[in-house]
Amino acid sequence: MTSRSMIQAAVSMNQLQQKMDLIGNNLANSQTTGYKNRQTEFSSLLFQQINNMSGRENAEGRLTPEGIRVGSGARLGSVNTDFSTGSIQQTDRVLDTALLDDNHFFQIQVAGNGRNETQYTRDGSFYLQPSATGDTVTLTTGDGYPVVGENGPITIQNGFNAIDISSNGDIVVERNGQSQLAGKLAVTEAIRPRSLEAVGDNRFRIPDVSAAAANEIMNEVPANQDILQPKALETSNVDVSQEMSELLMAQRSYQFNSRTISMADQMSSLVNQLRS
Repeated sequence: MTSRSMIQAAVSMNQLQQKMDLIGNNLANSQTTGYKNRQTEFSSLLFQQINNMSGRENAEGRLTPEGIRVGSGARLGSVNTDFSTGSIQQTDRVLDTALLDDNHFFQIQVAGNGRNETQYTRDGSFYLQPSATGDTVTLTTGDGYPVVGENGPITIQNGFNAIDISSNGDIVVERNGQSQLAGKLAVTEAIRPRSLEAVGDNRFRIPDVSAAAANEIMNEVPANQDILQPKALETSNVDVSQEMSELLMAQRSYQFNSRTISMADQMSSLVNQLRS
């Protein structure tokens, strides 16, 4: 019984450490533009799995009936991302944009493994990166990834006097006193947001699935809709007070399981002394 308690506590401590790491990541990104809070769900390992590990080769040394496995402790069942919209903060910077609806994403082009991959972000803090020749500029994220428009990465001929992003995603530049449409942001909607895979740096991607399955995860937002707020940014949706409460509870649970191991070890030592 003592040995089982120690195993149960050790397993739970390992999973609680992962939860505390995740809470720490949330707190570290509480000021990150467009960051989405990640939440943990635990499940008990006190389960029975019928018709598992049956057979004569697994019968030797078993403590449970054949065909049944009994687990102990708790494990991190799943990590879910909260895609609810954070508060909107006005910045008055012309290249700052904030998406208004839940599950809407900007598309960006990320190069890796010899190919370009479309990834998704809620961070609408954009910049203009000049080309090597200086003839054009490309709309990029803060990390330098090109922002995707209706016809691929948004590239604008240089020489304009002003630039503006409209609430429907139109990018308008002013040349010689005249306004010109230079591109349009390709905003997409996640139909099944929990299917998205987090890749770090506040970005998401579609997992490796068939084209038909990918179309069931993401869908283009219809054009000519007010989908964003110009000159503003979406703040993180992390609730710092809630995260601190979760952290305290996780630390107390970790400490409780640690004491369980210490007490079980003391009991084992006491039993060994009595035997001797």
